[in-house]
Amino acid sequence: MINTAFKPYGDILQSTPGFLPIPISLGNFTDAIGKPMFGDYLRNSLIVTGAAVVASSILALLAAVALTRFRFLGRRAFLVTILVVTMIPQPALVIPLFLSLKSANLLNTLLGLSLTYVAFVLPFTIWTLRGFLHGVPVELEEAAMVDGAGRLTVMRRIMLPLVAPGLIASSVFAFITAWNDYVYAYVEMKDQDHYTLPVWLVSFSTSTGTDYGGLIAASSLFALPVVVFFLVIQRRLVEGMTSGAVKD
Repeated sequence: MINTAFKPYGDILQSTPGFLPIPISLGNFTDAIGKPMFGDYLRNSLIVTGAAVVASSILALLAAVALTRFRFLGRRAFLVTILVVTMIPQPALVIPLFLSLKSANLLNTLLGLSLTYVAFVLPFTIWTLRGFLHGVPVELEEAAMVDGAGRLTVMRRIMLPLVAPGLIASSVFAFITAWNDYVYAYVEMKDQDHYTLPVWLVSFSTSTGTDYGGLIAASSLFALPVVVFFLVIQRRLVEGMTSGAVKD
């Protein structure tokens, strides 16, 4: 994809493809970035993705602490419900979520789209962090409380450093889910001002044809943040997902 993105438009459609983009052309990237409202779509994607990652991480951490450190009625039923929710196909929830957001006056808003992504990633995030918190000895928290630390201090200075790999793994999952979604961003938004980058990619295909050069260059730009983010934290990501998955 990156190789094709640097080719002139005429070379992309050749019957005999070349391995290297010679001569190298930046015209496809210029056309993609210069497309109308690219900045607005990029801003919208960053807003909903950042909101989904932050909100799901905070809510999942609090829920995981409650599930691992407290005993209350319905705890096992709640855990089973989390697993059941993860098995529901996301396309099956398009109409129910659309009607729910409509009744709450959240259609065509970035807040409604962010809440949709939080709902999708929260079950997985809770389950992952619960596995990490099971590996944190309760004695560490009790010793800190004996020394005068409050619950918030214990979470900030003891729990957070120990469950950091789990938070990284779950946050990457939330980031990829929110960043790559097309269906809900298109269904829930009516105004083009509120579209995100996946919807922007579709704009390269029109009734008059498809701008393959601009589409491939735009796809490369769209995938770049996820690839770079993964390369930076890949070791922590694998460690976090495997450790959180095997502990019960």
